[in-house]
This record gives sequence, structure tokens and C-alpha cells, in this order.
Amino acid sequence: METLSSETGDLIVAPEALSHPTRDQIELAAVLHALSDPMRLRIVAALATGAERSCKSIDLPVVKSTCTHHFRVLREAGVIRQRQEGTARLNSLRRDELDDRFPGLLDAVLGAADN
Repeated sequence: METLSSETGDLIVAPEALSHPTRDQIELAAVLHALSDPMRLRIVAALATGAERSCKSIDLPVVKSTCTHHFRVLREAGVIRQRQEGTARLNSLRRDELDDRFPGLLDAVLGAADN
């Protein structure tokens, strides 16, 4: 989406809106695929505390482009919600929606990951 600045007349390119599946669009196969990767599981475990976190605040031993990919897979599967705030993307776990849709799944996966 492009807009003109009213003050300078410069063209401003607004960031793309992030798409998320609705609660009813979240599919079990997509969630299981998203949770099958060790790096994505680390992200989910870090977000399980309940606090919103930026991508940078979760220390992953991968390059930025790979990190971006992992967050996108989780968002598109409906596991996390992302919102843009300035230059940062803030992430939160969609625990309530996932627990409603697939009761006990997150707890089981996170519990198994701890062992």
C-alpha cells in the first residue's frame, strides 16, 4: 500500500499487513508441521510464558533470514500472532485459540520437548 506524505509529498510505502488464519482455519497438519522443527519449538517455548516478545529477543543460533522463515511458518500455521510496532515485530502464542481448537496439544508438545 502506498500513500503520499501530507507534509512532504514523498511517497511512503506502508508495511504489508500480516495475515493470520482465523481460529476455525487453523489446521492440525499445519500446526504439527510448524511444531516439528526444533528451532520453531524453541520459539514456541519462549512465547509460552505469555509475554509478547520481539523476534530479536529470542536467541536462536540461525541467520536472520532463517529466523524470519521460522516465524512466518508459525504465523501462517496459526501458532503465533505477530504485530508490527515500529520496526519490530512482536510475537505472542495463540494458546487460547489452539487450546480451544486442539485441547491439550500445546501442553503435550511442550512437555515432550522438555524431556
